[in-house]
Amino acid sequence: MKLSLLSILLGLGFAVPQVYALVKPSEFVRVARKFPRHLPTGLVLMLLATAWFVWNVHVEPIADFATIKPYMMAGFAVVGIGACIFVQDYLAVRGLAVVLLLLAKLVLDTGRPHLRETHWVWIMQGWAYLWIIAGIWFTISPWRMRDFLNWITATERRVKIGSLLRLSFALAVVALGLTVFRTR
Repeated sequence: MKLSLLSILLGLGFAVPQVYALVKPSEFVRVARKFPRHLPTGLVLMLLATAWFVWNVHVEPIADFATIKPYMMAGFAVVGIGACIFVQDYLAVRGLAVVLLLLAKLVLDTGRPHLRETHWVWIMQGWAYLWIIAGIWFTISPWRMRDFLNWITATERRVKIGSLLRLSFALAVVALGLTVFRTR
């Protein structure tokens, strides 16, 4: 995937919830606070993360593990599906954490070849490292996302200010994709 397209897609994907929060702040608060324990969302995120991770293992040229790669893929699939069945508490947070880690890998792999071409790539790389930290943190202690969401949605003013800041960042990422990263 080209860096420009990835930047535009990530920026737009990050902007949508911010616009929703600005237009319907009370509805956003309700949805955000329900997210950590929302089982249907958790199942979708965890199954997406499992499929994506298994695909990454499939396409990775691991010569040392070539003979056991099919067993590894099956094992990872069993773990991901097993988590959906046996670890349903905070499954949405855990699924999101794994998706964030996989998104970070995608962003880092896509941006790495362009690091010497423009310093603007560091914005995407830095964002990816924040996802890695968040992914690790929320995997270890998923209840912290509940606490974080309760904090950022404590008042309507906090929701609007936070959403404006995140929307500004998202639009800046889209702008990078449309301008600086256009040829990359």
